[in-house]
Amino acid sequence: MCVESAPPPPGRVTRRGVLAGAAALAGTAAALSAAPSMAAAHGRTPGRTAAGSGDLVVEGGTLLDPATGHVTEDAVVVISSGVVRAAGARAKVKIPDDARSLDAHGRWVLPGLVDAHIHLNTAAEAHEAVRNGATSARSGSTNFYQDIAVRELARQAPDLAPRLRAAGVFVTPDLGDTVLADPDLTPLARLKDGVRSAEALRRVVEVNLARGADVIKTRVNERAGLPEQDPLAQVYSYEQLSEVVSAARRGGKGVLCHSYSERGCDDAVRAGIRSLEHGVFVSERTLHDMRRRGTCFTPTLSAIAGLAESSNPVLAERGRTYVPVLKEAVRAAHLMRVPLVAGTDSSGGQIKPIGREVELMHAAGLSALDAIRTATTQAALLLGLQQTVGRLARGFAGDLIVVDGDPLVDVSVLKTPLHVVRAGLTL
Repeated sequence: MCVESAPPPPGRVTRRGVLAGAAALAGTAAALSAAPSMAAAHGRTPGRTAAGSGDLVVEGGTLLDPATGHVTEDAVVVISSGVVRAAGARAKVKIPDDARSLDAHGRWVLPGLVDAHIHLNTAAEAHEAVRNGATSARSGSTNFYQDIAVRELARQAPDLAPRLRAAGVFVTPDLGDTVLADPDLTPLARLKDGVRSAEALRRVVEVNLARGADVIKTRVNERAGLPEQDPLAQVYSYEQLSEVVSAARRGGKGVLCHSYSERGCDDAVRAGIRSLEHGVFVSERTLHDMRRRGTCFTPTLSAIAGLAESSNPVLAERGRTYVPVLKEAVRAAHLMRVPLVAGTDSSGGQIKPIGREVELMHAAGLSALDAIRTATTQAALLLGLQQTVGRLARGFAGDLIVVDGDPLVDVSVLKTPLHVVRAGLTL
């Protein structure tokens, strides 16, 4: 959980190398796109009007607006050049004469979902995330800047990758082989105590920013997904976390922080992080502070629940212990109006459906609509995309999912979307 090891890219990696990486990913993606798609299987070929965009009309479905909770039957969504031009009741929407269409009669239509904590290392993983309904996402970091290349792939071929906020490499005490991700990181390999000094912490943040990272990822506790580590052991102090946050802010970026222990969560929030990740043992006092500061909470319930299914007895027991505690933390956060955001923490090639995280949010005590908002409007706000994703309204991205059932009655339908549309292109 959090970042699986992956081989470094060949040769010297520079900003030009990022573009080369994007091109390599695009080549892999081209092979993927040659395979029979869902659209082809249903006899539809929505037209591309420009690089990475399409024209499409989705008609006849029941449209849900997560922002208002308003439901529109027999709705029409008109997408042109990858952008929503109109959405609403059929009687109020003019349908272009030559429009290609997707029949959604008897189905529900929602905006594409957002996975606010995911690790995407390959084009195949990025494609799978979109197929699962995550048309936008925030990276939880990668080992060698693969997420920055995935972000560029998404701009060139949006049907092959989610719109992505990239985090670059993890700001963590032991970088391991990640020192090979950039020549400017290699001097840190000489540090006996790892990345702990103020100078070293700032250096990793600065290299990430130079590489074009949209957010910075750090940690305050060890990992829960490794049996030899203690997730309650603290690896960075309040002062060290403050250095990371300050360096990120100088570059105009926020910080997401891997956290488990009560003290670790409190130190991270007081240091000024933008979002608390996992946060199993977050205290009521810290939740109140998060509400005051506007700090978001990304509990990654599906990742923690996955521990309980592990064949490793240490991890299985850890999961069984953590899940009820985390559910209670989510319930308390919701009652205190702490912004909750959905994230799967998918990694290592195992891409979990973002709909499963929404389902678990609902099981933790959120209404179906509030659970859906954690993967739409609230997640969009955290990513700074509130004017682009999370709704199907004029000017928003032409990203949507079609599901077989009423998600306000059964949120589990979000786990298996019948159709996914990304920038007007049907997968």
